[in-house]
Amino acid sequence: MFARASKRSLPQDVYRQSLSCLEGLQLPFLCPALFGQSLGEKKASSITKPRSRRRSERSPAAVVKRSGLVGFAQSRYLASAATAENASQRDTYLPWDYPGYVSQSYGQTFTGQSLDGVSAFDPGSPPLIIKDSLTTQPVRFRTTRDAISGDLNEIHQTLHACLQVGRLERAATLVRRLNEIYKPDAPGLLAAHNDYITELSHRIVQKRDQRLLEHLQRWFQIDLVDNRVEPDETTYAMMIRASSQRLDSKKDRTVRRYLNLAQEAGLSDETQALLSSYDDIDFNIAHYDKPHTVSSPAEDFTSEFAMPQTTLPEPKKSIEDVRHVEQKGAGLTTLKKALSIFSKGELSLSDAKDLLPTDRQRLLEENTVNAAIDRWREEDAHLKSLGINSSLSNTSVGSMMWEWHQKLIPVIEDDLRKSQEAEQKLKKSKSDEELLLWGPYLQSLPPEKTAAITILTAVKICSTETLDNQGVRTHNLVQGIGNAIQSESIAEVIRKKKKNKKLQRRAATVGLSSHGSTSNGDISESQEYEKLTWVASSKIKLAAALFAHLIQIAKSQVSKEDPKTGKQVQVLQPVFFHSYQYILGKRVGVVRLNSNMMDRLAKTPVVSTLAKYLPMVCEPKPWSGYHEGGFLDYATPAVRLHTSDAQSKQYAMVATRNGDMTQVFAGLDVLAKTPWNINRYIFDVMLEAWNSGQAIAKIPPENSPDDLPPEPAASDDPAVRYIWMKKVRESENYKAGLKSQRCFQNFQLEVARAYLGETFYFPHNCDFRGRAYAMTPFLNHMGADNVRGLLMFAHGKELTSTGLWWLKVHLANVYGYDKASFADRLAFTETHLSDIRDSVDQPLNGKKWWLMAEDPWQCLAACKELTEALALPDPTKYVSKIAIHQDGTCNGLQHYAALGGDVVGAQQVNLEPGDRPSDIYTAVAELVKGEISKEAVKGNGLAKALDGRVTRKVVKQTVMTNVYGVTFTGAKRQVRRQLDDLSIDFPDSKEINRITAAPYIAKKIFAALAKMFNGAHDIQKWLVDCAGRISESLSPEQIAHVGKSARGEHIPSIFKKTPIKTVQKDQAAEFKTTVIWTTPLKMPVVQPYRKQSTRRIETNLQKVTIRTKSAADPVHKAKQLQAFPPNFIHSLDATHMFLTALKCHEVGMTFAAIHDSFWTHAGDVDTMNRVIRDAFIRMHSEDIIGRLAAEFKARYQDYMRLASVRVDTPVGQKIMAWRRANSKGALSTGHAASKAKTVKQHKWEELLLERRRLDLLASEDAKEQEEGRRMVTPGKLFSEEADEKSLAPLDAKPAVIGLTPGSRDAKLKANQQLTVGDEENAEPTDSVHDVELDESFEDSATAIEANDKVSDGEEEMVGSSEDVKDTSTPINARRYARKIWVWLPLTFPPVPKKGDFDVTRLKDSQYFFS
Repeated sequence: MFARASKRSLPQDVYRQSLSCLEGLQLPFLCPALFGQSLGEKKASSITKPRSRRRSERSPAAVVKRSGLVGFAQSRYLASAATAENASQRDTYLPWDYPGYVSQSYGQTFTGQSLDGVSAFDPGSPPLIIKDSLTTQPVRFRTTRDAISGDLNEIHQTLHACLQVGRLERAATLVRRLNEIYKPDAPGLLAAHNDYITELSHRIVQKRDQRLLEHLQRWFQIDLVDNRVEPDETTYAMMIRASSQRLDSKKDRTVRRYLNLAQEAGLSDETQALLSSYDDIDFNIAHYDKPHTVSSPAEDFTSEFAMPQTTLPEPKKSIEDVRHVEQKGAGLTTLKKALSIFSKGELSLSDAKDLLPTDRQRLLEENTVNAAIDRWREEDAHLKSLGINSSLSNTSVGSMMWEWHQKLIPVIEDDLRKSQEAEQKLKKSKSDEELLLWGPYLQSLPPEKTAAITILTAVKICSTETLDNQGVRTHNLVQGIGNAIQSESIAEVIRKKKKNKKLQRRAATVGLSSHGSTSNGDISESQEYEKLTWVASSKIKLAAALFAHLIQIAKSQVSKEDPKTGKQVQVLQPVFFHSYQYILGKRVGVVRLNSNMMDRLAKTPVVSTLAKYLPMVCEPKPWSGYHEGGFLDYATPAVRLHTSDAQSKQYAMVATRNGDMTQVFAGLDVLAKTPWNINRYIFDVMLEAWNSGQAIAKIPPENSPDDLPPEPAASDDPAVRYIWMKKVRESENYKAGLKSQRCFQNFQLEVARAYLGETFYFPHNCDFRGRAYAMTPFLNHMGADNVRGLLMFAHGKELTSTGLWWLKVHLANVYGYDKASFADRLAFTETHLSDIRDSVDQPLNGKKWWLMAEDPWQCLAACKELTEALALPDPTKYVSKIAIHQDGTCNGLQHYAALGGDVVGAQQVNLEPGDRPSDIYTAVAELVKGEISKEAVKGNGLAKALDGRVTRKVVKQTVMTNVYGVTFTGAKRQVRRQLDDLSIDFPDSKEINRITAAPYIAKKIFAALAKMFNGAHDIQKWLVDCAGRISESLSPEQIAHVGKSARGEHIPSIFKKTPIKTVQKDQAAEFKTTVIWTTPLKMPVVQPYRKQSTRRIETNLQKVTIRTKSAADPVHKAKQLQAFPPNFIHSLDATHMFLTALKCHEVGMTFAAIHDSFWTHAGDVDTMNRVIRDAFIRMHSEDIIGRLAAEFKARYQDYMRLASVRVDTPVGQKIMAWRRANSKGALSTGHAASKAKTVKQHKWEELLLERRRLDLLASEDAKEQEEGRRMVTPGKLFSEEADEKSLAPLDAKPAVIGLTPGSRDAKLKANQQLTVGDEENAEPTDSVHDVELDESFEDSATAIEANDKVSDGEEEMVGSSEDVKDTSTPINARRYARKIWVWLPLTFPPVPKKGDFDVTRLKDSQYFFS
């Protein structure tokens, strides 16, 4: 927890277990063929850390500090499990041909260079394992009179903030508080001292401040050495660096003293290496090599040092004012003028060609906020010159924002002044304490910039993230404001450090990976970013305070009708309204925009709110570190994670340091290097359609139709009025949605307008599964149809004959005619050539054929491209820029069919060659209709009503999402929504209606999928079973901790003080093991689903609840089970995309992708299709599931799981008998609490007993082996039975292909007992559960204490499979099987047998991606 807070590096000392311990393990690091490189021998460990000699008497804690550990010395370290090497053989098949396609090899089309830094796959490389199972929740201490928080993480982060803004007195107070809390050898204490000393040394070097130097030397002796805190190489290097600035005759003696101290500590080489990395001092080590008598450190302190605030150097402003461009008129100016920072003098954006692209991009990132302020000022000045008041309702939004901005600045300045005064007060009030908590963060930016960011973010969030008609949640709003200010603060600090070469950070002296692209400087950059991250509570408090000020300041005049006179009057109203709403039964704070303001933003958006994260005007920075890549100066992570997901972040950062993310980074760079332009023709048509205010081509109308039903009379039936109110709410929500959609599309149109004539790029990062996403939210190719239609490649390529063929097929695809054969699609386009030309010539006044397309704007772009090509004498010579798409057929099912070898399933998702494309949705719909028809013949009333009414559209969404883990409740909702949208004439009786029809159809869909994908069904069940076992297991470290606790051994603490709150339960013994696996590209994937701890923060706006989760929190078993199958498939499709991207780049093609939709030029589609198939075959020619099983065996070696055994089985009876024989007297107490406690102790005893038995059996000593064989434990009894059928089913049963668990199971998994008369008991066998796995129940096995109240005579009840099937037996006569717990080694079920489908057959499937 404190590694991030203390600016320490992540663990580096990685040990790798011997290869023999995991003989036969082959990890899925495949596809070497795509890079044309052979697999070499296994590389040695990539992590080395040369050190000079050390003193033998160094304390153990100092050694622990070297590896960056805090808390328990064993709580966080790295290990690896070795694997056996596996060299894949390269297949040399001939790719399939399209009709009329001229075969050619990759080499014949190669025009680019091979990717630098992309290494060959190394199957011998072990998985990354971070052993953090002993991590516990951070402890808290009492808050001091100086308003220092009791949370250690907050103290460290506030310390960094104070150092950043120059509040050195406050920083010194915080470090002294840590002196009181930590023991001297605690690594967190040394890290805090080093932070403070490093910052002071920087300031001394900058100003040569002798008073500050005296203070630093006194600090080293009194606060560091005299408190028995042992310095390290960083401490000595910073002291030498600062001492070299001494101006008197004692300079040499002082420097030599610190050099000698470093030498005595065995840190001479490391200290000198650090000093050599700074070019801001003239340091010659040879000058100090001569022997010299060193005086006592205290002899050089000549005077008491006081540290007045005036002597501390203040940070300089690095952002210069931007020369604004004269604006004409008072309305909305374009974003192009907001981006006038690219210009010099009176030049426009497009004319400023004398600036390098990187310079223009850097100016864009630096000055967007200032540009917005300048624009507001100009609009306000223009209105005042016309004699118009800025607060009037008809003035521009920008001028109103200028007025708010000018009023908010002095309020912020007043808060800063109060914060600094509070530090000097001896007795601090509650408000003073609050100001001291978030005051340093408020000081991190100038008040002008803080005020502007607050206004911009508040308006943006309120106008684009409104929940229906209820507003935006206050939590989301203040979180957004806080994140925006933090992001700008971090970016500004990093920009200053990059610009000031004299402030170079530490250059790492560690030899890193040979993989090539991850440099030592990148590690320092990531550490710098982590150090600058703010405390969550302080960020929320600051944002809430700023928004509370804005609520009081932001006013607007609104025209209202006087109810008495009927005249229009001007009323001053707040722009933001803070209130409370009841959402899902909970009282939630929400913020709403004034309706008048919302209407104005829908018509004229504040384009300055889009200032950050716009498309880049230069190539994005290649990814070389976790925070190094993408935007030039804005530090964004390579892996987008939740802010509280510390474990995933740690894995990603360590993998980056080890070089394991090299291939993923290379793939992200390929996507980011694709240059784009705005399609001017589409933009002009879209702008004309927009300005008309009409609903055209998915553009919502400017004025929503007022179709409210007439209000019923007061005397009408209340049920009638209820129905009317429901329709009114639906109508209002619909109109609010249209307004929000139009507002967002207006943002997109303005961004596109600014980039007309520009070449721009979309930087990419990925999520925790490896799926790539563009980092520019308002304009990117992953947007809706209107955005995709606006975009085209910046560089064109000749169509060629095959390209012209593909352009025609693409036009049919985007029109919606994409289920036919290629020949039919080609004929469709050629048949409508006259409509295509008319669409291009008269898009809004002609026959408007393109408006009937499924994707109208993309269709119009294709029409334009084809029309221009056909106008040439030789259409194949036309230089095309449009992107041609190749989409997978339900790509998740394609991966499942390949994994399971399903012959029938492969046919339905086009893995099997065919003359026409198979449509899985139509196939499922036909099966469902067939089953319904059969039941209709038998007299089923619901089947009769549905007979002939089920269409492809009804089943499509459920089929698509079933493979990604949709629950049955979700499937029912999807089907019902489709039935509502179809508006079919359907009965509405009590027994037969849409509500009863939805689950009936959903069951049929699940059953149809089970028939088609038997292998996929088995694999999903296997994945779920593995996740269930992992999520209820304990690591070897946790078991050892339990043993120490049972023996009463003392666990050392790093604290001198006692925390204010002792933990009631043993956190180290909770189930914390999450599912982790490695993708074929060596990216570690960590499922982040844990029981989140919450914290309520009091702000001056309202109480805000924040959620945090870390490796210290127990896992959420239900979510682990539910999410693993879809997440695993997502990691595979991400790998497939990256492999395709890398090869396409290698052979010189332009490439873009949206997950399973791959884009390139028309002339290159054939080549890309061969790459797509080659990559897929390479992946699935390997035993991916077998390798995953082998990785699990290695990763979770020596883990123990708490399994459940059915008591009605022979092994269950034997375990019960053993416990009765061995536990007599243990449960004799009659007190319930004591009884439960004894059961818990009994579980620990059995765990340790079983662990000892397994250790004895694994011993090399024959006597110990014999002793282990003689031991009898429940685990041994189970192993002798060797029958996993005796295991009770999982408590949580996520939906898998074809699986629809009954609601009885849903109740049982929630630990509810069924009672006589319960209607749920009367459901038939195939009844479905109505419980969302991720919402409706708490995992009963989150902690071992979950079953503590169940004694040997009170086992839990689970419905047996026989009972579920038997619905004819009376409820009270049904039998239920009890279950008992037993500790077993964590093993995994056998991998399902693969079917007969040969994945290489898809090389001839022309509709696999089409």
